[in-house]
Amino acid sequence: MPVAYIPRTRELYSAYAPYRWVVNQTPPPWMALKKPLAKSKVALMSSAGVLYRDQPRFHREDASYRAIPKNARRDELSIWHFGYPTRDAERDPNCVFPLERLREFEAAGRIGELCDPAFTFMGGIYSARKVREELAPKIVEELRSRAVEAFYLVPA
Repeated sequence: MPVAYIPRTRELYSAYAPYRWVVNQTPPPWMALKKPLAKSKVALMSSAGVLYRDQPRFHREDASYRAIPKNARRDELSIWHFGYPTRDAERDPNCVFPLERLREFEAAGRIGELCDPAFTFMGGIYSARKVREELAPKIVEELRSRAVEAFYLVPA
């Protein structure tokens, strides 16, 4: 079921001044892979609000993330997000956090290695400033420390 993000955001923040949508003035940085994907270390990232076992729930204005072990089973995952209907994701987290599919890609040699852990956060609720200044630098540091060469971001 598609989510109408602009009306949903207006509804969530109706008590505040109208939301100012981000307009990026510069294009995002782009770097070509230095080797084939089948030989690269790939990280999974999702803004779907996925939790592993008893990890704390996300809250409004939350710019934190959760690390999900790459061997996590479907029954160990849950979803906590304010910004989209989560029923389908609760039934099958792969629709917003395709961990099982990426493990299959790793086993089949389509990607060189799946980074352990995968990363998830609750997108769409907090400000672009918080993403830019708080969340993104922490995740970049995580990816660099694990020598990740590419990441797959699944927006929710």
